[in-house]
Order: sequence, then C-alpha cells, then structure tokens
Amino acid sequence: MPMKLKRRTVLLGGIGGAAAVAAGLKPRDHGENHSPYFSDLSTALDAVPAVGPTLVVDRQKLLANIATLKSHIGDRFHYRIVAKSLPSIGLLQTIMSAADSNRLMLFHQPFLSQVATELPASDVLMGKPMPVSAAAAFYKTHRYSEFDHEQQLQWLLDTPRRLQQYAGLADSLELGMRINIEIDVGLHRGGVQSDADLHAMLQIIQDHPRLNFAGLMGYEPHIVKVPGDPLAYRERAMAVYRERLSSARDFLGEAWPANVTLNAGGSPTYQLYDRGDYPCNELSAGSCLVKPTDFDMPTLADHQPASYIATPVLKALDTLQLPVDYIGPLMAAWDPNRARTFFTYGGYWKALPESPKGLSTNSLFGRSANQEMLNGSSTIDLQVDDWVFLRPTQSEFVFVQFGDIAVFDGGEIVERWPVLSANA
Repeated sequence: MPMKLKRRTVLLGGIGGAAAVAAGLKPRDHGENHSPYFSDLSTALDAVPAVGPTLVVDRQKLLANIATLKSHIGDRFHYRIVAKSLPSIGLLQTIMSAADSNRLMLFHQPFLSQVATELPASDVLMGKPMPVSAAAAFYKTHRYSEFDHEQQLQWLLDTPRRLQQYAGLADSLELGMRINIEIDVGLHRGGVQSDADLHAMLQIIQDHPRLNFAGLMGYEPHIVKVPGDPLAYRERAMAVYRERLSSARDFLGEAWPANVTLNAGGSPTYQLYDRGDYPCNELSAGSCLVKPTDFDMPTLADHQPASYIATPVLKALDTLQLPVDYIGPLMAAWDPNRARTFFTYGGYWKALPESPKGLSTNSLFGRSANQEMLNGSSTIDLQVDDWVFLRPTQSEFVFVQFGDIAVFDGGEIVERWPVLSANA
C-alpha cells in the first residue's frame, strides 16, 4: 500500500524544486577586466590625452582587412571603396594606397565636394541617385577644380525623369556628364526593372550630346539577408544583371564605351564572387575594412574588428541604485552583472559595449546621450577616468560623431584623421 505523503513534505519538495529551477535560470557572472589589447589601448589614450568620447581605428587591423579583401578580389575585379562607411580623407588615403585603388563610391554631395578637392585623382561613382539640386550645388563650387568631373565622375541615375533633369542641368551649365544607370537585380529599392525603361534612358543619353553612358550598377545585399541559399539569390541577381547588360549592349551597338563600369557587390556579398564568371567588372566594399557589429556574418568571418568608441568613466558606483529604491538591490541580487554601475561620458550611440566584458545598458534606467548608465559585475574594477570601449554597429554614421579619428598603431596613438563634414 503506497505511503501517504504529508502535505508539508510535498510543499517543501515543491519549493526546493522551484529553487533549483530558479538557480538554473539565474544569470552567471560574465564580467571580465580589460584584455591586454584594451589595456594597451587605454594606456595609449591616456598618453595623448583624449578628453572625451573618441573614435579609434586600429591601423594594423585595418591593413590586415585590406589584405584579406585583396586576397578574395585578386585581379578578377576592380575594387571600389565605399566612402560613406569610411568617412575620412586620411582613412581613405590609407585604404587607397594599401588597396591600390583610386575608385571611390560616394553618397553625399558635401563628401563629393571634399573628395574632389582633397583627392583630385579619384575615380568617383555616386552610390545613389541624387536630387539634381545636389549636383548643381557640387558644380557651383567645384566646376574648375583639379578634379576632372567630365572624366572622373559618374552620376548614378534610376529613372528617365531624373535623367531628363540632369540633361537640363548639363545644358544649362554647358558641361559634360557621365551617367551610370542603376538596375534592380532583386533588392527592389529602385532602379531600372525593365528593358523598356533602360532603353528610354539610353535614348535620352544618345539624344543629348553632353551626356555619356558610363555603365551599370546592380546592388544586391539582399542575397545574404533573405531566407534561403545566398548562392541561389546571387545567381538570380546576376541573371538579371546579364539580361540588362546584354540589352544595353544591343541598344548602343558601336556606341558601347570601352571603359565601361559594371558595378556590383558590397561588404556582405563581395566574397560570394571568389569563383565563377559574372557580368560585373568591379566590386564595392567599405564597412568590412573596419567591421562594425552589423557585419559579424559568415561571409566576413575572416575580417576582424578595427574600430572602437572609447569613452571615459565619469562615475563608478559599487551598487545599483535606481529612482525606485528597492528595485536596484533586487536586480543586483538576481543578476551579478548588475552589481556595479558606471556612467560614461556620452552614450546612446549605434554601438555595443565591448570591453570590459559583461557591461550592459539598463532598460529600467533608460538610455542617455549625455551620461549613459552601464552595469557590470563586481569582477570589473573600472574606476573614474578609466576607459570603456564599444564596437560601432555601423560605421557610416557613427564615425562622424566624434571629431578626428585617433589612429592606434604600435601601442600608440600615432596621428589623427579628420572626418568628412556634412556641411561642405
């Protein structure tokens, strides 16, 4: 006959089981102090000194990423440097020299104006269709610079209507323009989707003696972002590219340019063209050279992070205190990674805490662009004026928020690279 369990025994057993489950769910201590690399970087910043949030680029890691990119592209394609992801003349000069390329892709009129002045030997392809007013603003200030815009600049255009606007500007200014036509190879963000629209744009170019056809661009980042096999999506995208290319060749016949630009690729996709035959003759990439967190993906596994935000600790507390007094101690009791509190100089950037390990923002306290709260475990011995390092999630917007870039090389901050201005 089965033994009767006393109610108290059952209750205690249930409590014990619940406690065991809770113990299994309780967060572990993830805190670590700076690795030797970040300790060296902290020492280098202290020696400058840097007084506030600073964007740091590790030149040796940058050069290693350039070498990795070159090993994939080889001599199969030309390489075009995406400048929106690398918005600094000094940074671009370093990459152009190491990659042996003067080809740049630009996305903003102010950046174009600065590049035309400071890198006058550049070959520039615009990376998006710009309002005709932006083109007019560029010509107003740089029409007579060393940069030969009639030979070194391609405007990317996407519709017959926008092309007509540029034709009118070319006529009014009495200057020549090179036109690159954007084709939709599957991203569906814009660009020519039919031979009819392609032929209409080519006809406008032929009818205007000041316009010259320069090539095609087919951007395809979707092939690594949508569910399914990226190689299958690559084949679909390149099939569309081949169709538009063949149609354009047939339409122009003997007027087909000898030095045509056939652009494709991007940081997430450029390694998918290591083998095989494709209609494009150049690949673009930029972010992979500094590798923000958004580019931690299988196709860039052999690239390494080369950029960090460094910001000083303004306040360091050995407790977690929140406006509702009892909540902080409860959070810290449950999660050892909430034991300490640090307030940094600035914050709320597109970035994630990198070092010391185990730091995180506090959703109850909220984010702050003035003094960001970070929590960490008692293992972390950060003190006031120490450095916290974050990895940007992207580079194209983040890099221009901190003034001159600090260049880390050989254990020291060796120079500063001014960033491009949005007001040129």
